[in-house]
Amino acid sequence: MQRITLAGRLIITLVVVAAVYFGFRYFVGNKAAAPATATTAPVSPGAAPGTEASGDYSTTESGSSASTQTSSSATAAAPAFTYEAPAPVNGKLKGVVELGASGFNSFIVRIDKDRNWKLEKAEFGNSLVMENMSSDDDVRKGLKSYIGQMLDYGVSGRDIHFVVSSGAIKASGTAKIIKALKDLNYVVNTVTPEKEGVLGLRSVLPASFADKSFVTDIGSGNTKITWMSGGAPKSVETYGAKYFQDNVADATVATDVKAKAEQVPQNLRQTCFIIGGVPFEMAKKVRNGKERYTVLQAADAYQLDNAKSKAGLNIYKSIAEATGCKQFVFDWDANFTIGYLLTLPQ
Repeated sequence: MQRITLAGRLIITLVVVAAVYFGFRYFVGNKAAAPATATTAPVSPGAAPGTEASGDYSTTESGSSASTQTSSSATAAAPAFTYEAPAPVNGKLKGVVELGASGFNSFIVRIDKDRNWKLEKAEFGNSLVMENMSSDDDVRKGLKSYIGQMLDYGVSGRDIHFVVSSGAIKASGTAKIIKALKDLNYVVNTVTPEKEGVLGLRSVLPASFADKSFVTDIGSGNTKITWMSGGAPKSVETYGAKYFQDNVADATVATDVKAKAEQVPQNLRQTCFIIGGVPFEMAKKVRNGKERYTVLQAADAYQLDNAKSKAGLNIYKSIAEATGCKQFVFDWDANFTIGYLLTLPQ
């Protein structure tokens, strides 16, 4: 065998070095790519291009992705609601003061002969009546203030009315209000929970929705669930949003609320018109401009911090779960006391 020349040995050396180089590069490149392929989340069937399936991933990044998807699902856009209430024609101004479990609220409404109405002015107060922390002087001054504002607005003295809510009537401090009004020569109208529910329905439920919807009024002292049955309103009462003050457990309330809500006929569960203090708080978070009707989001989308709001949210969630209703419409103008005005002679 002939000796390999110097040039030959150089060529062989270069071939070996090149082989080692490219082999090393190929091996390292495949090892580096392997983890990226292993940790890529699978795409779920039917998912939009570029989205990943949710799952229980061990990495922090994947966990954040799953959390984001859950939040997006909870805050998905609510179904549209386009109804517009008919405006009154040549209506007359009437005023009403609601003596509620959480304070005095006053409303000035224009009503025509066909009972079409429009809210002209609203005032909301806080008297702590339920907690019996209002003095006689507080009550008297508060009532005089509301009466004076209504008179200044153009409401006739004989067209100003006072209604005590069914929740407030249970509070010992309500007697102060009734006495103060009698001293001012005014009559106080009291309502039962059932009557309050019926009046709430009268103010908030459009005639065209009577055969497919029900009404919920989540008050501080109680909650009323009302619907039309055989041409007449039917109302049931359950816990109000201040049940926590009586040390009642959330689970106990949820059970009772669901039992009452399940009485709503299946064909009336398409839409729920909802009013009350806690629904007001929820509607504020999603209201579009000055719209009268705001569609609330699912209960899980809300993060409410105070005890009353959390209690009201428990009631709202229980009603949704019991009825399966997907569209809760908050009416910014309606109130059971306006329903009372609609029952009066025009």
